Amino acid sequence: MEQRKLGKTGRNVSIVGLGTWQLGADWGNVDQAQAQAILAASVEAGVTLFDTADVYGDGKSEQAIGRFLADNPGLDITVATKMGRRMDQVPENYTLANFRQWVDRSRKNLGTDSLDLVQLHCPPTAVYSNNEVYDALDTLVSEGSIRSYGVSVERTDEALEAIRHEGTASVQIILNAFRLKPLDEVLPAAKAAGVGIIARVPLASGLLSGKYTKDTAFAENDHRNYNRTGGSFDVGETFSGVDYELGLKAVSEFEQLVPDGVGTAQAAIAWIAAQDGVTTVIPGARNVDQAIANAAAADVSLNGEFDEGVRWIYDHYFREAIHPRW
Repeated sequence: MEQRKLGKTGRNVSIVGLGTWQLGADWGNVDQAQAQAILAASVEAGVTLFDTADVYGDGKSEQAIGRFLADNPGLDITVATKMGRRMDQVPENYTLANFRQWVDRSRKNLGTDSLDLVQLHCPPTAVYSNNEVYDALDTLVSEGSIRSYGVSVERTDEALEAIRHEGTASVQIILNAFRLKPLDEVLPAAKAAGVGIIARVPLASGLLSGKYTKDTAFAENDHRNYNRTGGSFDVGETFSGVDYELGLKAVSEFEQLVPDGVGTAQAAIAWIAAQDGVTTVIPGARNVDQAIANAAAADVSLNGEFDEGVRWIYDHYFREAIHPRW
């Protein structure tokens, strides 16, 4: 699989990585044997980036990755984790002392002395412009507990602020066919600054897989059930913040653009990977077949007509509601 330099980390990663939120919680149950099989299938298909967080299953996702890497020594895998959402979301909690505690916990979960990449996990907006936060992160790098740091953001203005800071190696942001605003300013700014872009929620929580209908039911512990109105966290994380039934209508238009022999989800992933400035795309997978199909999107080529169609769908269905918010 094609590898691209992940910003200021200096590490090369596959253009399709693996998001591992589902290996912890919030997408229905995934047992640990299945988690190990998903990780193995992804690596076999060429994936070299795993993205996780300390809150995914309260550490279960990190632990699953740590177990896999321990059982498969010598693999050239970059693990990007996130920290910050295990405490109340107030700027005052983003301190060096707390960072050390969070990093130590993740290092234990992942079974490593030094974390490849740590991302602030969608903290309060004020955190992105606090120089003391970046000084604290620089301290962790100098101490060797982390190799690089980045941010995960909800909004484009947060991304642009983080990119201004010299130590920021990467920005993780929601980018998919239903969320185009990052194309306007964030991707060009990141490219100019040498900052990597990790595109998350590439399938709009599965909408862009083309597998759902208005009658699809999600498990009680699946955020696509309990967070549709943003009751637990930013609604932009669930179906990219779009109305579910409107999203289904847009997907029917999107499917008309997909070339013969290409899966709907594969086309959605490939389109993101083709955007100038994107380093890697991190779809999740709840089974081995999904993991293999997602990785195969790296080999899909799309034409200009497809790109034009994606932009028309966004303008027609979502721009008015989505663009001003995120």
